[in-house]
Amino acid sequence: MKIREHQSYKYASEVCNGEIIAPKYVIIQCKEFLKIADGKSEKYCINEDTVDLIDNILKLLVMARGLKAQQTIYEAFAGFQFFLIIAVLCTVYKDNKNHRRYETAILEICRKNGKTFLVAVIFIILFFIEPKFSKFYSVAPDGSLSREVQTAIREIIQSSSALDGKFKIRRDDILCLLNQNDYFPLNFSASRLDGKLPNAFVADEVGALTSNYPLEAMRSGQLMILNKLGCIISTKYPTINNPLEDEVAYAKKVLDGIIQDDSVFSLLYEPDEPKNWMSDDKVIMQGNPLAMVVPEVMKDLVKKRAVAIESPLKRENFLTKHCNIIYQGIGTETYIPVDEVQKCKVDKIDWQGRHVYLGVDLAETTDNCAVAMVSLDDYGNILADVLAFIPEGRIDIKNRSEKIDYRAFIKAGKCIACGDNVVDYAVIEQFVLDIEDTYGVEVCGIAFDRYNAMSSAQKWEQKYTNLTVEVKQHSSVLHPATKLLREKIIDGQFQYEENKLLEINFQNAKCVEDTNKNKYVNKKKSNGKVDMVVALINAVYLLNEFEILSDIAWSVQI
Repeated sequence: MKIREHQSYKYASEVCNGEIIAPKYVIIQCKEFLKIADGKSEKYCINEDTVDLIDNILKLLVMARGLKAQQTIYEAFAGFQFFLIIAVLCTVYKDNKNHRRYETAILEICRKNGKTFLVAVIFIILFFIEPKFSKFYSVAPDGSLSREVQTAIREIIQSSSALDGKFKIRRDDILCLLNQNDYFPLNFSASRLDGKLPNAFVADEVGALTSNYPLEAMRSGQLMILNKLGCIISTKYPTINNPLEDEVAYAKKVLDGIIQDDSVFSLLYEPDEPKNWMSDDKVIMQGNPLAMVVPEVMKDLVKKRAVAIESPLKRENFLTKHCNIIYQGIGTETYIPVDEVQKCKVDKIDWQGRHVYLGVDLAETTDNCAVAMVSLDDYGNILADVLAFIPEGRIDIKNRSEKIDYRAFIKAGKCIACGDNVVDYAVIEQFVLDIEDTYGVEVCGIAFDRYNAMSSAQKWEQKYTNLTVEVKQHSSVLHPATKLLREKIIDGQFQYEENKLLEINFQNAKCVEDTNKNKYVNKKKSNGKVDMVVALINAVYLLNEFEILSDIAWSVQI
């Protein structure tokens, strides 16, 4: 079958033209698929022979239970399920159609969307399309979840007469007798995972994992495999401190184009406007693609929403598991969409002779620090430059844990490595002291947080007398600057030179609201490093206090 006639292509097309309601990151991934399927990619194409093979396999498999029991899986599959499998398993290099593009596939999706069933189907397909003696593993947080995946695979095999005699189902594994390909369910809480050599693995309910050890253990065993594959599948969980959120945050950076990684595919079914969950059906639809095609699912979710509205005790479960919204983060929102920030990028800023305000975030010595410089031009635009500072001895560790190429940013001049395992504050102190000579500017104020910065502030005060200002990191203090910076960016009155590390920080930044409706960027609620944004807000605080507000007051007096 030609790919443009396939259900996967139809789904992607209907998502992109608005016939199917989907969140923005799903739309971006669908656009990438259509680009490849339409032959517009220089590097990748769809292997239509593999598409036909997968379709033929799906026509042999029978639904074991549910609303569509006894139908073939090919007949029962929803569009998004076709899309995920075909995109991940059939997107290949043009110059080597045996080499798949994607090594990681992330599916963030709500309950009641056939997640475990989809995992089972993926494994059965892999049994037939992967080379002889391949090893497959599923990783789950506990024994019950691990057994669920195994049971789903067994039920499909035993319900499909075409597979009679082709598998040996044992307590600890499922073996395909045609090629000796073997599947093993693993329980993270009871199994050591090092030393495995998986051709492919699926990590189920990653949001419930207490660390990323299972994922990294699986990935480390794939180093010598050409067509390695790791599938990350989960609903959201009540906290942002889990491996799923790390994987999702990275995938968003890839989809936003601020990190280049062609090996990552993701379908992130989380609503674009979670605040509207009580009244907007779109919130349910964006988190539950199956609800778009199975009316019974949508009806059930609307009922659950009504209960959640009336019963706060049931709200967390509904929002987290059925809407992909972290409940404790309902008051938490993305500070500024990174695509809005990127619109403000300019080729060059001439700093010579400008009056500038500096913002400093020193944080912990083992963590990222940052210095921001801002100025107001004659047209009311905020001009900005921000540099990060990291411990030189921790670059490789940070590269792996944060999935960020810090060496590239150091080379680009947007990050300075100093110190061994801790940041050398002396380097930051000297950078600030030299900034007038470096940029040809006049420093009019330095904003700092008392925490970790008092000693440095005293040194700056010796040169910049009466210009070194403590900014209390309190919501009521930071709200005006936080609001002003956001408004300037949204209105296109903000300018910065190429700085992908700053964009990553904006991508990570989450804004929370206190009881008085004051908003501020919260490090604990954010997904990753936000030191550059925090330093920038500190700088904008002084700019607002000493220039913008003073100008307003002066005009009022006149």
